[in-house]
Amino acid sequence: MTQYQTLLYYCYSPIENAEQFAADHLEFCKSLDLVGRIIVADEGLNGTVSGTTEACQQYMDAIYADGRFNKTEFKIDHVEEPSFIKMHCRYKAEIVHSGLRDPKEIDPNRQTGVHLEPKDFLAMKDQEDVVVLDVRSNYEHSVGRFKNAVTLDIDNFREFPEKIKELEQYRGKKILTYCTGGIKCEKASALLLKEGFEDVYQLHGGIIKYGKEAGGEDFEGQCYVFDNRVTVDVNSVNPSVVSTCFNCGKQTTKMINCANPVCNEHFTQCDECGWEMDGCCSDACKESPNKREYDGTGYYVKIPQPVNVDKISKRKHKNFPPKVKVEN
Repeated sequence: MTQYQTLLYYCYSPIENAEQFAADHLEFCKSLDLVGRIIVADEGLNGTVSGTTEACQQYMDAIYADGRFNKTEFKIDHVEEPSFIKMHCRYKAEIVHSGLRDPKEIDPNRQTGVHLEPKDFLAMKDQEDVVVLDVRSNYEHSVGRFKNAVTLDIDNFREFPEKIKELEQYRGKKILTYCTGGIKCEKASALLLKEGFEDVYQLHGGIIKYGKEAGGEDFEGQCYVFDNRVTVDVNSVNPSVVSTCFNCGKQTTKMINCANPVCNEHFTQCDECGWEMDGCCSDACKESPNKREYDGTGYYVKIPQPVNVDKISKRKHKNFPPKVKVEN
């Protein structure tokens, strides 16, 4: 029986001629029959790849053999089938889009928050002078987050810099940031330090590593991941469900994309409503002539569509729980 793995990783390390590197790296991944999504930028690599155990090992060996990336830490999941359909490797301005492209402004290779291993994060997170800060987007923390975490109303990480002013009430406390695999915290913690927050920390390896090494204790719900699995279990100590169906309000962890490609809203929907609504978020989307065929998964190969400004308002006002605040 063929065994598959999914690798989640990132590495901030300067790459010369990164655009050509991306093209060459894509061909290398294809030669190993890997599937996945990799972002290459002048500042480094950010990727999730999936394939046979042997292919994944060859990929990790190649990354480590390149001296620029030997500090890379892979989070390895064993899966029943590859977690992607195709292999993409693209050059972009940043490996995680913060909108802050000037390395003189923030540079994770020079300054970030103190990296906490999962066991240390677990020991610190409930102390009175600590604030646990989720730096992920709405659709991510709506399906799972740490107990009592502060969440921000953002649709994309590039909105994070503008939200720092909302954290003024926590100045003087220890700020523990976390995200899926650690990459967003590298820039979030660096930016917090730049803005004058003194005691800033980050969960090293993110939620995924915390689940593997600390049992995911007090992480409520599931962790959103950027592949076909959509969400994964993290907590084996005191698991719970915090997300609800967009349509009926029943608890569910299933997250899908609206079957109407013009909408393509990312939302939680129970199986019953999924079949009743044909995988759509609303009756209007259900009547769309462009509606994709719903197969119960709510996952579709991405096809570029016109921007739908209406869904921004929909996302802001429905389906997302109130932000959880830590009491002073």
